[in-house]
Amino acid sequence: MTNPTPQPNLFKVASTSNPASVAGAIAGSIRERGRCEMQAIGAGAINQAVKAIAIARGYVAPSGLDLVFVPAFLDLLVGGEERTAIKFVIEPRRGS
Repeated sequence: MTNPTPQPNLFKVASTSNPASVAGAIAGSIRERGRCEMQAIGAGAINQAVKAIAIARGYVAPSGLDLVFVPAFLDLLVGGEERTAIKFVIEPRRGS
């Protein structure tokens, strides 16, 4: 029996999230698992998420990694209401 591939870390980013702290979590997840995902709802949260990805690129660059992300829409149920979030899948760039 083989072990299933572990799910990537999922980070939920708010407009009040500290981008440097989120960046550290992204970098750690990339180093440990090879990828991670973030969710953000609202312009402020999306802004903090994008800043965190930019900062994380600097954290992993000395080890030879470059990060890329793929954004996608995600419909979530929050407090009984349907909300549209942006999901970011973050991975190291493959090949050159």
